[in-house]
Amino acid sequence: MNDEFWQWDYFWEVFPTVVGDGLLITLQATVYGSIIAYVLGLVFALLRRSPIRVVSTVTWAIIEFIRSTPLLVQIFFLFFVFPDFGIRFDALTTGVIALGLHYATYAAEVYRAGIEAVPVGQWEAATALSLPRARTWRAVILPQAIPRVLPALGNYTISMLKETPLLLVIGVTDIAGAAFQQGSAAFRYVEPITIAGILFLVLSYSASLLVRWLERRVGTVH
Repeated sequence: MNDEFWQWDYFWEVFPTVVGDGLLITLQATVYGSIIAYVLGLVFALLRRSPIRVVSTVTWAIIEFIRSTPLLVQIFFLFFVFPDFGIRFDALTTGVIALGLHYATYAAEVYRAGIEAVPVGQWEAATALSLPRARTWRAVILPQAIPRVLPALGNYTISMLKETPLLLVIGVTDIAGAAFQQGSAAFRYVEPITIAGILFLVLSYSASLLVRWLERRVGTVH
């Protein structure tokens, strides 16, 4: 690489800014979005199994609608349309809600698969013991289902991490946003965008190693 295309001095000059300004926002959006996705996804999964047909049907319709529309459109809708109805959040909060809501629909299917993987005998045993429905879920079904789905949920977290740059459209300065700002200020994009790529690679690969560890751990337990 020649000096005109690549400048190491500039690379090290902008590196702390890209990391300092963008890394924390990226991690916040991913972690908080994952928490919303995991909790709301479980709620969706349980509502889908509701014996009340209206509840299960409405939940299915909501899940399918969210899954069938682009995340970018959902971000725009929450940020630009909701304020017309008096619902307004700052950009980061809006991004976290959008990420969490979008991935909750995928997490719901993962939870559903985990619940259905619980042996029928466990349900029958709970019924034979006359356990209340709430206790059956809390003490018997979910403790067996959730460990099975943790690796799959981890993969969705990695996907969410890689989609945080979409929040740039509403002004959230994540890693990609910080890199773009530095590039715009100096009219040099190669170095800051490369830094963003490296950071996403490191974060994604580290998370994938954790997911693989969870898969081995769950496989050992079960």
